[in-house]
Amino acid sequence: MVTILSFIFVLGILIFIHELGHFLVAKKVGIRVERFSLGFPPNIFTKKKGETTYCIGIIPLGGYVKMAGEQPDEESTGAPDEFMSKTVAQRAAVIFAGPFMNYVLAMVLMISIFYFGGRPVYDENRVIVGQVSEDGPAFEAGLKEGDMIIAIDGKQVSHFDTLRTIINSRIHEPLVLTWIHEQDTIVAEMITMAAPMQNDQGEIDSIGVIGFTQKPVRYESNSFGEALSGGFVTTHVIVVETVKFVTKFVTGQVSPKMIGGPLFIARQSGKEARKGAASLFFFMAVLSVNLGVLNVLPIPVLDGGHLVFLAVEKIRGSPLSMKTRMVAQQIGLVVLLSLIVFVTYNDILRVIREF
Repeated sequence: MVTILSFIFVLGILIFIHELGHFLVAKKVGIRVERFSLGFPPNIFTKKKGETTYCIGIIPLGGYVKMAGEQPDEESTGAPDEFMSKTVAQRAAVIFAGPFMNYVLAMVLMISIFYFGGRPVYDENRVIVGQVSEDGPAFEAGLKEGDMIIAIDGKQVSHFDTLRTIINSRIHEPLVLTWIHEQDTIVAEMITMAAPMQNDQGEIDSIGVIGFTQKPVRYESNSFGEALSGGFVTTHVIVVETVKFVTKFVTGQVSPKMIGGPLFIARQSGKEARKGAASLFFFMAVLSVNLGVLNVLPIPVLDGGHLVFLAVEKIRGSPLSMKTRMVAQQIGLVVLLSLIVFVTYNDILRVIREF
């Protein structure tokens, strides 16, 4: 239930913010918005207010804002409140507003995390266990939050970085961990599992992990200026890394197996929600950046494809023919649906491998 509710919450907010961007700018420049929909039909909620019908669809994998005269197959009447009656710059602003709002959401979330969550301070002389992943070898061995790790392979360890370095260097290899749980000393052998990690060259390597984090001893509050700076920098690091990943995927430098789809988002949303609000909002911020970047890719049916059409129109001095736009959108739809099927297949394989 936590996973389902977290998935609906995360995806619902991301889609709502994205479509709200299109909606607000469309209204600002005087375009008539006929429908504002979260999710796809069949609808579980429909209400018309003014000139716009607001809907909530039962399929929570997207949304749309239907503007008058927007679709290529619609006959334009030349009315001043139609999409095609506006200047190229106005239409481009409407299209770009969706991805931009995802960027703004990520920024707000990051600043809020830094401001309200504070800055974690860790014990420099002890390794205290924080979150333990339920699908990791540490959980299976019985490691619990609050435990103190004192040795690895019989050698005393008191710094988390030292412990992490040793574990990361081993992939699918055995190790013996010693820790204190309440008043008991526990010794257990476990096999590390592989996890992806980006190296200094921007390439994806594998590292060994056992599935736990370090627990902070306290959180120190940030000033608003520190939160603003930290949120700004972190958001743009995510933007840069997302662009790098997409570039490497398109050029074949990254395995398609690295891509996650709806099932991955649902499961990860549940995991992050169990860790706490800060973890869930951080995950939401990363997804928001991903959604914004992916939407500006030059693929017809995505916002980036529409921006390309507008750029061509600006250069030519007239829009592309209806037939050309319809064919391009059909091709884009096939590409998009193929990608959705592929990432869903990836998700299913990932779940099967875990079992």
